This record gives sequence, C-alpha cells and structure tokens, in this order.
Amino acid sequence: MTSKKVNQIRFHLQEPFSLRRRQLLKSLIVSLFQAHGKPLESLDYIFVSDEFLLDINKRFLDHDFLTDIITFNLAEPDEPVVGEAYISVQRLIENADAFNATVPRETHRLLIHAALHLCGHQDNTPNTKRKMRALEEEWLSTLDGVFHVKQNR
Repeated sequence: MTSKKVNQIRFHLQEPFSLRRRQLLKSLIVSLFQAHGKPLESLDYIFVSDEFLLDINKRFLDHDFLTDIITFNLAEPDEPVVGEAYISVQRLIENADAFNATVPRETHRLLIHAALHLCGHQDNTPNTKRKMRALEEEWLSTLDGVFHVKQNR
C-alpha cells in the first residue's frame, strides 16, 4: 500500500474527541478497500455533534431522527470512491456504553462500517444487517491483531 493512498483518508474533528493511531487506522481502511476491489480516491471522516448530524439526516435523507453515522459516496458511478462519513460523537459514546464496548472499539466499528458502505455493503434489512455486522467483526478482529502486535513491540 502506498502512503499516497493512506494520505487520502482524513479525520476532521468538529467536536472534542481523541482519535489515536490514525496512520494504523488509515492503513486498515485502505486494506479494506483493496480487499473489496474498490478503488479509493479519498475518504473524509468528520466527527460532529448530534445536532449537526440530525440536520444532515433531515436535509439529505429526509429522516428526522438521531443516528450515529451517515456516509456519502460523492463519486460518479464506476469512478474511485470519494467518500464523506459524518459521525456523531455523542451517539458514538452512548452506543459504546449501550453495547458494553470501549469508545475506541466503537469508533473503529464506525470507521469500518462507513468503509463497508462505500464498498457497496448495505444494512437495510435484517439479513444485510447481519452480514454487515459479521464483516465489521472480521475487520475489527484484524485491527485487534494489529493493535496487539504493535503494542507488544
């Protein structure tokens, strides 16, 4: 993997939030796109407030409810992915607590979730939701192994 591809993944913090090991996370996301044979031009993860994400949900999806993440592919069909993923920091933290996960683990799950959507995976039916969760767990396990190896060096 080239560092150019890793540098096309950016994290923007519009809310106070700690995101560690960014280069490692970027490398995993690039690997996910490569494993799915999906070209990636750029991907921006934007960490925002509930209010900001609710406004996006209303304006672009016509949904009037809070959500943890909204992902957009801005590229033309058959072009490399140009993605934006908006993540609610408040939902992320509350979901971590509700699912008995750490905040970093829930963050990683959402980063992977967005990338999987941009690779074409859906979660709008019970069956596709199960498949999405299984893929998330698979990539989280990969990340766990990398973090574990890196931490013991």
